[in-house]
Amino acid sequence: MSDGSMHSYRIPFFIGSRRLLTVERDVATLAFSLRDILSERTPAVPSLNNVEGLRVLSAPQAGEARLREALPGFLIGGREEYARSYIDMARGYDQYFARFSGKTRNTLRRKRRKFEEASGGELDLRTYHSPDEMDEFVRLALPLSQRTYQARLLDAGLPESEAARAEMRELAWQDRVRAFLLFLDGKPVAYLYLPIERDTLVYAHLGHDPDHGGLSPGTVLQLAALETLFAENRFRYFDFTEGEGAHKALFRTDSVRCASFLMLRPSWINRTLLTGLEAFDRTVATGKRVAQQTGAETALRRFLR
Repeated sequence: MSDGSMHSYRIPFFIGSRRLLTVERDVATLAFSLRDILSERTPAVPSLNNVEGLRVLSAPQAGEARLREALPGFLIGGREEYARSYIDMARGYDQYFARFSGKTRNTLRRKRRKFEEASGGELDLRTYHSPDEMDEFVRLALPLSQRTYQARLLDAGLPESEAARAEMRELAWQDRVRAFLLFLDGKPVAYLYLPIERDTLVYAHLGHDPDHGGLSPGTVLQLAALETLFAENRFRYFDFTEGEGAHKALFRTDSVRCASFLMLRPSWINRTLLTGLEAFDRTVATGKRVAQQTGAETALRRFLR
């Protein structure tokens, strides 16, 4: 999936999950879909007229090599390497659940029972996919999203613009979206939003009310939603997209090594920016190692949050 439109990208300087500052650059985006990765296909490079370069998302090793050949001399920085996780849904829910270890299966069942007990004995999971249902999902999920860790620290909550809402409705008209809300005592406490690309569910937004974190609502919602999605017998893949995390590692069946990075024109401004970003990240990594060695890591994380 390639998006050649120009946009202003805020290059972040992070300490842990806290963004200290950003520097804007006008770039085009080239994003590898899961299908691109699995079929070893590289999307076409968009036009770079009037932009500083390219923001590349989820390039596998071979795809990165092709981009370097296509854009010789471009500076590469802001690099993040990770396992792009996904679920192969070909064999059904029972076989999927059976792949977990016995200990993990028991833990997942226990978390669901604990949530059900807190919820009066039943799991109140609601699914949204028609245009009218999507309006209701947005009405209920947006206030919840604003309270989440993803929105407060990562600017990764549900999008709130009118354009985003129009896109959600359009996807619903085309039957290209699934959304879920998990309720506790009649109030939503976790949400999951999944656009659909052909036969692939795209993990776009997941969040939960931090006041109910002890009930593991995100984990309970994820597994319950997967059971519903497997039952449709329509989807081949569940794509966790860019980045890593314990949640993705728990639920995935497979992963592919990928990298996201910037490719910028070789100007002195861009060179200074990327060099500074690399030095900053290196300093943060050194500080993290020192914190781990001295036992101060937990206190530091608490301070940053």
